[in-house]
Amino acid sequence: MPLPNWLRYVNKCLTNRFTLKIAGLSFSPISIVYHTGRKSGKPYLTPVIAEPIQSGFMFALTYGPDVDWYRNVQAARGCELLWHGKKYSLENPETMAVRDALAAFPFPFKYILRLTHMQHFFKMRVQR
Repeated sequence: MPLPNWLRYVNKCLTNRFTLKIAGLSFSPISIVYHTGRKSGKPYLTPVIAEPIQSGFMFALTYGPDVDWYRNVQAARGCELLWHGKKYSLENPETMAVRDALAAFPFPFKYILRLTHMQHFFKMRVQR
């Protein structure tokens, strides 16, 4: 179950400004997705939960699949990700089953994602 929309708007307008100051740093559990607006062409930065997997990264869609950043990534078939101080070019977003996706996340993320009944995940591979 995605988090409520009101919380998404609070985060988008207020919390993300502060989160972006530490997201993507070597010690941060939060990463940054660099994406381009599918209609506007404007560049955006969005803090996300991402975990490395064998060929790329797994993402939790905490507000569900209808969020702008995910729709932009799908439309572009890729994005850039800043994770632990290093930037990656990613491609090929692919929806994942909950069980498979949760296996990629460490405690406490796995516990929190289960507790909140997250149902939407996707993975992307690192561009070669």
